[in-house]
Amino acid sequence: MNARARSDAEETRVLVVEDDRGIAESLVRGLRQAGYGVEGVRTGRAALSAPTPDVVLLDLGLPDIDGVEVCRRLRARSDTAIIAVTARGEEADRVVALDEGADDYLVKPFGLAELLARIRAVLRRRRPAEPELLRHGPLTLDLRTRQVAVEGRAVALTPKEFAILECLAADPGRVVSRQQILERAWDAHWYGPTKVLDVHVAALRRKLRAPGLVETVYGQGFRLGPVRSSSAGEGADAATPPRDSGQDPGAVEGSRERS
Repeated sequence: MNARARSDAEETRVLVVEDDRGIAESLVRGLRQAGYGVEGVRTGRAALSAPTPDVVLLDLGLPDIDGVEVCRRLRARSDTAIIAVTARGEEADRVVALDEGADDYLVKPFGLAELLARIRAVLRRRRPAEPELLRHGPLTLDLRTRQVAVEGRAVALTPKEFAILECLAADPGRVVSRQQILERAWDAHWYGPTKVLDVHVAALRRKLRAPGLVETVYGQGFRLGPVRSSSAGEGADAATPPRDSGQDPGAVEGSRERS
């Protein structure tokens, strides 16, 4: 599982409804190892009284209430994702479960990798695709469309410039080392000169026209700093370099070009 998928898993709550203790323990253990928040119950009544999770893994052969009825009641009160997990493999059983509100159907036995893939799939269908935005003061990055704006002004960046800015905007204020930026924007095995980063940072500053936004932290790397209005930088401040902690040569060059 990649870092992004694991991050999503850590925010997802799964309810395992399974009366077989051995199967339930195996499912709970595997899902927790994958990073999910998991609660296990053994009856339909317990499932219906539990807090609404993001995903329900529902055994259809429960001892107190038929699993299809539990599925129907869960669907009537919420839009949580429901995956029917059962030994019933006949087509008619699958059709009934799906018609009563299940989003997917898994026949025992099955592998953990397939279960995790199906959970990710139902979550993608349930969660609307929204633009992923990063904001810092007047700066906005849309990670889906790869668009950047400063105070509503569109800024056209090259792919490398966007990758650098995305790396910094993911955690404004945190210092990101040169090596981390090179690995993110270029390649994990980059062995070229680091001066190429200074050239791109200078171009990025020039295009953003936001004094002090991209700061150099001498001997450590770069970060997003406090932001001043670009209109304020068009006066006396525009003739001076951004107030970085250790100005890099590329930033000085970019400042001179603005004056």
